[in-house]
Amino acid sequence: MTMTLQAISRFFSGTPLLTLAAILGVTHAEAQEVTMAFGEKIPPYCIPENDSGIELDIMREALAVRGHVLKPRYTSFARIPVMFENGTVDAAMTDAGKNLSAAGGHYAEPAIIYDNVLISLKQRALQIRQPTDLAGLSVLSFVGAANRYPDWLAQVKKQGRYSELNDQSRQVLMLSRSRVDLVLSDRYIFRYFSRHLQQSQGFTPPAVTEHQFVKLNPQDYRPIFRDPAIRDDFNVGLRQLKKSGRFDEIYRHYVGGMAKP
Repeated sequence: MTMTLQAISRFFSGTPLLTLAAILGVTHAEAQEVTMAFGEKIPPYCIPENDSGIELDIMREALAVRGHVLKPRYTSFARIPVMFENGTVDAAMTDAGKNLSAAGGHYAEPAIIYDNVLISLKQRALQIRQPTDLAGLSVLSFVGAANRYPDWLAQVKKQGRYSELNDQSRQVLMLSRSRVDLVLSDRYIFRYFSRHLQQSQGFTPPAVTEHQFVKLNPQDYRPIFRDPAIRDDFNVGLRQLKKSGRFDEIYRHYVGGMAKP
């Protein structure tokens, strides 16, 4: 598997977590439905058409360990924190770069890590190693990236060479047509849309180069819950998925055929 899957997959041994919790007398929330905001256009992590995806499956199964039932609510990436702040949902898959603690949010352990990279056409032979390498180049990104990576994107945005899209399938098309110099995307999302466009529209994906521009930080991708007890239950369930091997199984189901170009 790739570095991303290796980095976030963990195997544990010893006493089962649920048994250990019982021995220690750990309490947990009464089983209930949990409405959670998810991005509507970020496959293979969330696929609204059939309520599936890496992140959705992991969230659902982790909550189910303690009997909770996930009710996904799909929206644009930018509206995810808004829905949490206005009380529309009980939880959010991400804060999109906005701290939701002040809105009553309780952060859980990261369920997945988005492996965001800068992507260019291979024929351009671009070298991206530091923020100054973006001088004069246009960047098309997912919503919220400017908040997440100000050291890299603030100057590009200030100079009017930066834009964001909720529909990340358009990133693939705009890069292939040289409408932008660089796309900032999770590598699996970009590959998913490249393959989907190839299968559905006869699109021929161009050869691309992936530039790893920042070190992955798991704390950037923590789900948020309004109820701290449900957050704790989720954490227990997530650890159980990792210990059992189910976590890796979910990942392999969705990205096993997405080898690096």
